[in-house]
Amino acid sequence: MKICDVTQFYSPVSGGVKRYISQKRQHVLEHTRDEHHLIIPGSTTRYEREGRLHLHTIRSPRLDFFSRYPSRYRLILNTKLVLDMLDDIRPDVIESGDPYHLAWTALRAGTQIHAPVFGFYHSHFPEAYLRTALKYGGSWLRDAVLNYAEDYIVKLYSLFTATLVPSEHLRQLLHSWGVTNTVTLNLGVDTHIFRPTPRDETLREKLDLPKDKKVLLYVGRLSAEKNIEMLLAAFEALHARHPQTYHLVIVGDGPLRRVLPATRHRTGALTWRSYIQDNAKLAEYYHAADLFIHPGVCETFGLVVLEAQACGLPCVGVRGSFMDANIMVGLDQWASHNDPEAIADAIERFEGQDLAALGAEASRLVHARFSWDKVFARQWALYTRARLHGAEALRSIEPHPFSPDWIKS
Repeated sequence: MKICDVTQFYSPVSGGVKRYISQKRQHVLEHTRDEHHLIIPGSTTRYEREGRLHLHTIRSPRLDFFSRYPSRYRLILNTKLVLDMLDDIRPDVIESGDPYHLAWTALRAGTQIHAPVFGFYHSHFPEAYLRTALKYGGSWLRDAVLNYAEDYIVKLYSLFTATLVPSEHLRQLLHSWGVTNTVTLNLGVDTHIFRPTPRDETLREKLDLPKDKKVLLYVGRLSAEKNIEMLLAAFEALHARHPQTYHLVIVGDGPLRRVLPATRHRTGALTWRSYIQDNAKLAEYYHAADLFIHPGVCETFGLVVLEAQACGLPCVGVRGSFMDANIMVGLDQWASHNDPEAIADAIERFEGQDLAALGAEASRLVHARFSWDKVFARQWALYTRARLHGAEALRSIEPHPFSPDWIKS
């Protein structure tokens, strides 16, 4: 089988989507005899091949060319070249990884070459737009934006052979809007790398982190949709209460890197590390920390919280996002609303917990329920069924094959 992923959510410092695709390509090599093609934006148009893995980059302008702290995301404008590439590749299955014009291009290509096209709903993008609408226009603009977003999502995603959604709660929401071809496909964890290890007191010295403070860790993109400024405000509130107790480590990059120096100056207790591509090196930061903090309030899945828990690191954040379903322990201690003081209170509540025991239980549950091998085995079954029998064969499966029940099998 020849599979092609097409996405714009891909850059040298991007997060969950890139991780998912990288693991998918690794699965192709280790567990199949298939070929995988990836079409993404880049600084130049080029083609690279490593055995059965093919990489096609299309010269595309940067989205933040004038930013001092670029995210390095790019926008594919040459959709005709995408169509030509897909016509040359002639994949058996196409998967579209973003909800914008490239998705429509993938659908058009699927029609032309008679291939099933899957959409992966990686990001619940209306949430970001609604926050902006509320900030600048109030509830009337929020309602208008939400109505437009719902209509657009239903129109686009109803055209796919199936819409893959990373959480059951989000699948139910999209289904209630009218996207009836949804299938839950939880993401996974590399359980060979992200696993607990005995506490090594020399690890913090190796990573140049303080040994005499409780280390809070955030891993992810530094952007508005990740609620980074709320994270920093919460840490400053916590630091004001306990000046010599906590140290915040941030691993990642993005446009809001510009706001980190101010917090570092006011607290003297912040360490920043740029994007870490090597999973083994990233796991060291999970192992060195005491508590993982994720401030996101519009996450569709929250892959990093699974990685942290797989390493035995408990997590804290704000309840109410689709990420809640992936918190194995301690969710009752999380902040009930998106507020700096509430998040600081939540971190304090974990002081009374046995973090080692919580982390061990979280790791056990993640390793039992989430692995990339299970994810891709289910996904390949979907691909094969769609390829052989068409979209109707997928819609005839009841209940949805990737509901939370499947992870217990």
